[in-house]
Amino acid sequence: MNNPAILRLENVTHQFPQSSTLTVAGITLTLHQGDILALLGPSGCGKTTLLRLIAGFEQPQSGTIHLLGQPVARLGFATPPEKRNIGMVFQDYALFPHLTVAHNIAFGLQQRGGAPQEQLKRVTEALALVGLKGMGDRYPHELSGGQQQRVALARALAPRPALLLLDEPLSNLDVQVRLHLRQEVRDILKATGTSGIFVTHDQEEALAIADQVAVMHQGCLEQWGTPETIYRQPNSRFVAEFVTQANFLPAFQQGEFWQTEIGQFMASQIAVSQVMAGQHGGSAAETGELMIRQEDLKLEPDPAGEVVVRDRQFLGREYCYRLQTASGQQLQARTPDRISIGATVRCHVLDQALDQTLQVFPATSSPPDP
Repeated sequence: MNNPAILRLENVTHQFPQSSTLTVAGITLTLHQGDILALLGPSGCGKTTLLRLIAGFEQPQSGTIHLLGQPVARLGFATPPEKRNIGMVFQDYALFPHLTVAHNIAFGLQQRGGAPQEQLKRVTEALALVGLKGMGDRYPHELSGGQQQRVALARALAPRPALLLLDEPLSNLDVQVRLHLRQEVRDILKATGTSGIFVTHDQEEALAIADQVAVMHQGCLEQWGTPETIYRQPNSRFVAEFVTQANFLPAFQQGEFWQTEIGQFMASQIAVSQVMAGQHGGSAAETGELMIRQEDLKLEPDPAGEVVVRDRQFLGREYCYRLQTASGQQLQARTPDRISIGATVRCHVLDQALDQTLQVFPATSSPPDP
């Protein structure tokens, strides 16, 4: 049984006055109590604007936003941000440099009023929650970037909001700190039962931290689902490219098989994408591009192979290979096996990838990457 919905957006649309296009185009989605939603997409796709609409900093031109079952925004009506019981964590932390850590955390509590003893208790609890116990007397400049972000998180959580909004909160941190802190953020939200919306353009970050992922593109919601569904069953070419960073091989159907440069695949192992099926009126498509993820390609060195290793990058646990087929098609593969640059190989798709069903998408007119 699902938890109750804490946030519901119904056909929410927004357009800035100076823009000729919609920044947010008819978004409909639901967030349940205790879940973490990642808004994922490239810069300019509308994800931060959508976050600001939820927070109340922007107003929709159409549609309705419900929080805790009550409307907080619709045409001609908007609940002020301070009345929405929402916490916000910004990309640049937005800490007051002249206030101590404790006073930064207490700032939001003071705006809401309440007994000083209760405020002190909340500050102490928030410091312990984010692992900064005993550091309340320090100033922001005395802290590392990761510690400053923890203070910003503690300040947002101290008033115990119904919903926490995080706008690319880890993008200014070093890689190792970001990896550690994203798990901490998830653990803290889960420990407190706080629902959260996490804006990011980092695919791995979104998949790691979220219970649900909403992929946005040009103001539209391309796909919304669990991280596993988004990665394994992308429903559009954009999601497949942006989230999985997969390879796309020209393919055509011949009898019971789909033929490609690196081999043939049984039609029963191929799923035609929804978009492609729609283009063909639901009938079988004859040509398209087969999506193969980088990690699903196995490379077998073979002097008679027709695929050439053009470059190799060492990534620690694995190598990333740039390959070129006989027709000039560029492919990428990730594998722990070390193969020499310039070697010829044969490419195979791993059995487990075939078990999960491969997908064919409509062909594009874009030339292969140089």
